Amino acid sequence: MATNSINGEANDDHESVTIPLLTSERSNVNSTSQVAIVGANVCPIESLDYEIAENDLFKQDWRSGGKIQIFQYVFMKWLLCFLIGLIVSLIGFFNNLAVENIAGLKFVVTSNMMLAKRFGMAFLVFSVSNLTLTLFASIITAFIAPAAAGSGIPEVKAYLNGVDAPGIFSLRTLIVKIIGSISAVSSSLFVGKAGPMVHTGACVAALLGQGGSKRFRLTWRWLHFFRNDRDRRDLVTCGSAAGIAAGFRAPVGGVLFALEEMASWWRSVLLWRSFFTTAVVAIVLRALIDFCLSGKCGLFGKGGLIMFDVYSASVTYHLIDVPPALALGVIGGILGSLYNFLLDKVLRIYNLINEKGIAYKIFLACAISVSTSCLLFGLPWLASCQPCPSDASESCPTIGRSGNFKKFQCPPGHYNDLASLIFNTNDDAVRNLFSKNTNSEFQYSSILIFFVTCFFLSIFSCGIVAPAGLFVPVIVTGASYGRFVGMLVGSHSSLNHGLYAVLGAASFLGGSMRMTVSLCVIILELTNNLLLLPLIMLVLLISKTVADAFNGNIFDLIMKAKGFPYLESHAEPYMRQLTVGDVVTGPLQVFQGIEKVGNIVHVLRTTRHNGFPVVDEPPLSEPPVLYGLILRAHLIELLKKKAFMSAPVPTSIDALKLFSAGDSAERGSGNGDKIEELRFTEEEMEMFLDLHPFTNASPYTVVETMSLAKALILFREVGLRHLLVMSRISGRSPVVGILTRHDFMPEHILGLHPLLIRSRWKRLRIRVPRVFKFF
Repeated sequence: MATNSINGEANDDHESVTIPLLTSERSNVNSTSQVAIVGANVCPIESLDYEIAENDLFKQDWRSGGKIQIFQYVFMKWLLCFLIGLIVSLIGFFNNLAVENIAGLKFVVTSNMMLAKRFGMAFLVFSVSNLTLTLFASIITAFIAPAAAGSGIPEVKAYLNGVDAPGIFSLRTLIVKIIGSISAVSSSLFVGKAGPMVHTGACVAALLGQGGSKRFRLTWRWLHFFRNDRDRRDLVTCGSAAGIAAGFRAPVGGVLFALEEMASWWRSVLLWRSFFTTAVVAIVLRALIDFCLSGKCGLFGKGGLIMFDVYSASVTYHLIDVPPALALGVIGGILGSLYNFLLDKVLRIYNLINEKGIAYKIFLACAISVSTSCLLFGLPWLASCQPCPSDASESCPTIGRSGNFKKFQCPPGHYNDLASLIFNTNDDAVRNLFSKNTNSEFQYSSILIFFVTCFFLSIFSCGIVAPAGLFVPVIVTGASYGRFVGMLVGSHSSLNHGLYAVLGAASFLGGSMRMTVSLCVIILELTNNLLLLPLIMLVLLISKTVADAFNGNIFDLIMKAKGFPYLESHAEPYMRQLTVGDVVTGPLQVFQGIEKVGNIVHVLRTTRHNGFPVVDEPPLSEPPVLYGLILRAHLIELLKKKAFMSAPVPTSIDALKLFSAGDSAERGSGNGDKIEELRFTEEEMEMFLDLHPFTNASPYTVVETMSLAKALILFREVGLRHLLVMSRISGRSPVVGILTRHDFMPEHILGLHPLLIRSRWKRLRIRVPRVFKFF
């Protein structure tokens, strides 16, 4: 066994992920953090390997496969896409059904008490029910599945980039995500369920892709067809698209969301499969909605944002309507970047609180719930009662949960316009803001109070230990200031205030999430009005351009705050000044082609590296030659089967009969065997293993003089976990190091070369004025 210099993936550095890990001196080990905040807990993370290990076992299995096996493999992929669409659509429908009935029952009881002038008891019922629901969601999340906290989109996006975090796709996480999301949204917190639906879809896809849950003994042999991370990655991509399709009833928008925001790798066949998955979601939801329209679903089915068309009237607009739309785009960009900045700061503060223990996490969630209940019940008292319009399209005042004209504390024949927005579910608030023929319904002060309340409550509600999405709160906030701009423009525009609310929602979505194509299609599918397309495109482009001048999109900021080592699609300029030899660090563990069992066991027990170069040395090869790369999981499988030899001679063909293709398959997150579980006698430790048949003989390699920027593009585009760095000098070991994901992180690179920090900030100072000069 030889020992040279480089980093493995398994550095046990557990520094805080919230502190920049930069040092002033060159380090011998990779100093970037190997932990990240997954959901609500700090957990160790690893990388996924999308490269196929082409060893002799894989080649033998590939040659033995006939046309029936190939057909079965392709058929299973399409079948799983169908199952993903079916299950996710049923979960999405169940979520909406539960939220509408739980929240509806709460508002009906509270409204009845308000009608009886029992205001104190109404507030008590309202606040206690909200607190109970929030407490329930936070307890099951904190104790059962901390990975279910938050929207889950940053975790899924990081996974599709190649970051493997423990527990994000477990069965417990799926169940807690569903139940916790229903409780959190029903508790009147300013959170949404579209983000959790993306995580839910990814969980369903991952569980089906790995054949079920091994921990809970819910596995199916007929699903064990996908033996590598690449196939599971494709299924998770389809699951995330299905989540958006189920959350917004936007099948095409779901596909584009997965393409534009989630996936780091995309193929044409994946486009077909994801489209098929979302089509299944749309068909199932349409059938279930028709069933509910007959009145068999309780309080569900009265017309909300998530499941029903919001706006379908004919729209005509002229050139004079373009300047207000441009203004909305600029406002959305500024407010969106401010929203992202404040949310990032709040999440970091919450992280400091959450580090103190579970009790502090739950107390924080309860404090946010009580504060929210006080504001939602107290703020409508600031608004004056308005007389019911004579030409109202629905009953006024509204008695119960839904409707544009909430009575609240007003006398008969009057309504409280602020209560119609704030003392309501988020879905009904958006429906009221988007509604047509209601230009005189809301006062300026009510809309302004509602906007400020939504803006800050959605920020403070996001980081609690409960499933909490951002899509719907952002839509509500944007729709409120969009409606306010429409009220200011007034009769000078041919667009009604509801359409300005739609444009405002689009501008705030573009300013905070920085997506364009997918958001445009999602909004069009929500509003069912293609005539809005030019204005929505214009608003999204302007808001994204303005916001990009200040900071990144909300999901990237959350991933960075959580500590996920996400690889961007582009290389930083300073990476072109460095070669791969400038960033590799040590030590490197190298195995010979025929290695002693004791050496292998010692290395596996003393390191946590995932891949090891295999080098043939004399007498197998006169000069040392790289044979390939062997994975930790394959070494453990070899040790487990005890395919040992008494002498260091090559393995016979018969030795391969001890193994099947399933033995070399990747087990998925956290399902592999541990070296600590294996026991060996002293005699076995002196025996040998031939690593050649189980070594990937064609790993990706680069020379040590290649630029770091070019190596990053190769590493990301191929989806690698290990990239071998080869020496160009004869007489040295053929392998000088291994590049892993953490070697490309700015914290590691700038830690090794601190002088680059100064030049990096100098370029940023030069670049920023150019951006503002553009405007």
